[in-house]
Order: sequence, then C-alpha cells, then structure tokens
Amino acid sequence: MDPVTTAPSPSLVDALPASLAPPSGCTHFQLRQLARRVGLLYDAELAAVGLKTTQYSLLSAVLKLGPLRPGELARVMQMQPSTVTRNLRPMVDAGWLSVAAGPDGRSRAVTITPAGRALRAQAQRRWRLAQDRLNLTLGEQRVAALHALIQESLPLLADPGPETDDE
Repeated sequence: MDPVTTAPSPSLVDALPASLAPPSGCTHFQLRQLARRVGLLYDAELAAVGLKTTQYSLLSAVLKLGPLRPGELARVMQMQPSTVTRNLRPMVDAGWLSVAAGPDGRSRAVTITPAGRALRAQAQRRWRLAQDRLNLTLGEQRVAALHALIQESLPLLADPGPETDDE
C-alpha cells in the first residue's frame, strides 16, 4: 500500500494557530446559539413562501428520493417516525405531498405532488438567498471552514440514533 494514500488528510484543527485559547464555556450552548441564529435566517426566507425549514427538508428529500415509505423517510431525515408522520400531515392536507398505498399494498409511499414540486422550486430560490446572505455575513472562507469542521467532527461523535427533537 502506498503510504501517501493511507495517511489521514490534514485536519482543520491542525491548521489552527497554536496560540488559540483553550475552549471555555459550554460547547452545546454555543452550538445551539449558532444553530438558532442560522435557523432564523433560513426560517425568514422560507416563511416568504409559507414553509418551515423542516417542511422544506421533507419536500427536498421526497423529491430527491422519489416515492418512499414514511419509515424510510424518517431514517433518511434522522427523525423519529412519529415526528415525520406528524410533519407530513399538514403537508398532505396542503396538497404538497401525497401518501398512497405502497408497492406491496400493505405499506404506504410518500410522493411529492406537482404543487409540492412548484412550491419546492420557489422555496429553493429562497433557501439560496438565505445561503448567500449567510456567506456574505460570515464570509465564504469562514462558512467553508465551519463546514469542514462540522464534517470532520461528525464522524468523531457516536451516532445516537434517530433524532428525538420535535422539529
């Protein structure tokens, strides 16, 4: 084996200056503050087309993955099945998604409707505005570093299983 290909990629943490102060305060609290502020930015844009961020994520997942069972959708979204079911109800009532008998007749399949596709296209433009605004506010380099740190950190943390938060 070539040692060059087996060596781990350089860590973003390794690139930080040695003079950086040690962490202080609660990491969980600071991450929640950041997530809340970023969420508010996306929420404001998506509200302009009548969607919540969770609804946009569900529409996007169903659009990308095609008809799928609610349990599969929950797994993909890393949410509890009951949370997905609760979030699907108003979206089905609004005509954005449909839930019909699955291929085996015993299961159900979630599909996006033409109205859901149209709404998702509008929402995607608003999502892009939120992303551009975040890039402008924080700077693209900072956002890229944040993404890199998140992607580097996620595998280091054990997966606790499906999310229990009621989104």
